[in-house]
Amino acid sequence: MPKAPKIIPISDLRRNASDIVKRVASSREPIFITQRGRAAAVMVSMKDYEHTQHENEILRSLARGEKEIEAGIGHELEDVLQETDRILGIKP
Repeated sequence: MPKAPKIIPISDLRRNASDIVKRVASSREPIFITQRGRAAAVMVSMKDYEHTQHENEILRSLARGEKEIEAGIGHELEDVLQETDRILGIKP
């Protein structure tokens, strides 16, 4: 069963910002911030944010590759593998 998300009002964030930031960093669970009873923001750890950005870069590359294939544009396998290694952070 999935965990219930942690939801806090923005007033709690104002009062306990340091503790809340520490909790997000240590638990790596997002905290949803509400304002006037409505979702306003999501706080995530820096590590999770960086991971998400990395995944988005990979997905953009895959989408770009599919468009290039549809357009009949080809690339050498070695070039593709080098670009993949770069994105994944694999050093030669």
